[in-house]
Amino acid sequence: MTSASPSAQTRFQVRFDFGADSPVIEGAHVVVWVDALADPMADPQAIPGSAAVVTGSPAARADIATWVLALQASLGDRAMVAVVAAGATGARFAVEDFVAAGAVIDALAEVGIDYTSPEAAAAAGAWAALRNAGSHVLSASVAGQELLATGGSLDAARDAWSAAGIRVLREFGDTL
Repeated sequence: MTSASPSAQTRFQVRFDFGADSPVIEGAHVVVWVDALADPMADPQAIPGSAAVVTGSPAARADIATWVLALQASLGDRAMVAVVAAGATGARFAVEDFVAAGAVIDALAEVGIDYTSPEAAAAAGAWAALRNAGSHVLSASVAGQELLATGGSLDAARDAWSAAGIRVLREFGDTL
């Protein structure tokens, strides 16, 4: 029997990585998609498998955690959660996605879903340090600066950062 690659983080209930093709999706019951600057090239609906796919903002972190907890209760077992950040163009690190993902991971821990990978714990730590600096993180990040340099606006990203509610893009068990 072959075991999963260490990059899949399958021994942890809550995992974190960048990219819709991330190995952390393997074996997950739910994928929480995080994209703070809404990269139009990243399509969370294309995530393969039967995991539920949800998305929401740092403001909706408690709603996401409550939703995942309800899924866990319906499974009657631990819900394996892959928190996946879109990342910046060219597969670069995106601090705004890292911090927003940390918000979700922190909220999961608050409801008791807290067996996290070191990668997930680091994202939660980033959220703890920067939770009151959302607008600054968006505008000062490399991706934010690139957007502003091309004449773009951060207004939609700021609104999305503080928007309530989650979007369920796919229910658990639906396959692509």
